[in-house]
Amino acid sequence: TQVLRHVPDSGPAARAIQKNGGIVLTRSLDEAIALCQRVAPEHVVCDSAAVAGRLTRAGTVFVGPYSAQASGDYATGSNHVLPTSGAAAGRGGLSAAGLRRIAPSVIALAEAEGLHAHAESVRVRLESTRGRVRDRA
Repeated sequence: TQVLRHVPDSGPAARAIQKNGGIVLTRSLDEAIALCQRVAPEHVVCDSAAVAGRLTRAGTVFVGPYSAQASGDYATGSNHVLPTSGAAAGRGGLSAAGLRRIAPSVIALAEAEGLHAHAESVRVRLESTRGRVRDRA
């Protein structure tokens, strides 16, 4: 039910989920990683570098609390469907300050495409940092 509360009622994301989507729950982190390795998804979001190091078959792996997948779609570099050829090893993740700098662009582009959950994924991260993280911008 928690996931269903965040699924949009209409728009391109709702149509994509209805036509091709699904929700898979795993019993453990190891099982989730094995599933990701088997499916080789377009992108994966995870919490730590240790988990990211085990995810070798995804288009892009977004690591940490400020690495919103929507940022990759709109503002942080090459589109995530392109091969990285190891380039990801030389690029750092987003910080709270970095996310705040690009958030207006990411949110505007996501909203313009009708991908409201992408915009919300950035808003949620911004709200979680309010008052706790000093901006180094």
